[in-house]
Amino acid sequence: MPPRLPPLSALRLFEAAGRHQSFKRAAAELHLTPSAVSHGIVGLEQTLGVALFTRSPQGLTLTPEGMDYLAYVTEAFSLLLTGTRRLPTPDASRAIAITCAPTLASRWLLPRLDMFVRRMPGIDITVDTSRRQVGFPTDGFDFAIRLSRAPMASDAWHRLFGERFVPVCSPAYHAMHADEDGHLDLRAATRIHVSSASEDWQMWAEGAGIDDFDTRGGLSFDSIQMAFEAAMAGLGVVIGRRPLADDYLATGALVPAHDVTTQSQGAYWLISAPDIEPHPECVAFRDWVIEQAGTHQGE
Repeated sequence: MPPRLPPLSALRLFEAAGRHQSFKRAAAELHLTPSAVSHGIVGLEQTLGVALFTRSPQGLTLTPEGMDYLAYVTEAFSLLLTGTRRLPTPDASRAIAITCAPTLASRWLLPRLDMFVRRMPGIDITVDTSRRQVGFPTDGFDFAIRLSRAPMASDAWHRLFGERFVPVCSPAYHAMHADEDGHLDLRAATRIHVSSASEDWQMWAEGAGIDDFDTRGGLSFDSIQMAFEAAMAGLGVVIGRRPLADDYLATGALVPAHDVTTQSQGAYWLISAPDIEPHPECVAFRDWVIEQAGTHQGE
């Protein structure tokens, strides 16, 4: 006789408690009391005959068995969520879920999203800006917009546009450090780095044909947006990734610190989940993003 599955409600308690490593935070998420979560987990452990958590004065931790089980439970809930989301609503439409790199979302996607909402009103849209690896279909996303140097050979991948590198700084920094001809010596400038894209300065220097350029030293931040803000605050020069820096350059919040712009090896790609074709709102969104990318390149 096959083993009986534990109650779904108990598994939901376990998933939340395992994700938070806390009965209290799981209870707050599920609108329950910590005692109710704790008792539910104890009941689940008794049903399974396995200890899922280690309780100690220092806190709550998953046992090796609990950690292994959590991976399966999390994936199961993700699949249930994906299947539920893909059910049509009474008007035959459903929500669209997009994951997009955070700076591209704020600097490129969101300023344009109103055009799609006006074109197709009544469609719910979710935008996720986490940097995690996306797995279709278990993560529940319809689309991912990612920067990639090596795209897959797949009809699901659509190239949007490439990136160009140009050193940028605030007008005040440029005025303070430029010579009388308006040239800024980048060798003496404070360089601002993005820790997740530490090769940007080297790639720009190589593309500009500058061989004796030391790219080390300076300030480092964990996001492109923070690096832009540091440059606008007059702290130094950062490699501006266009189109992410386009609005700042257009408004004058940042200015070019060098007259050479180089082409990045990467490009932004729209990756579609494998089963969007039966859903007209998803097809419309895919076509709209590609259309916007073409318009942007034309600009």
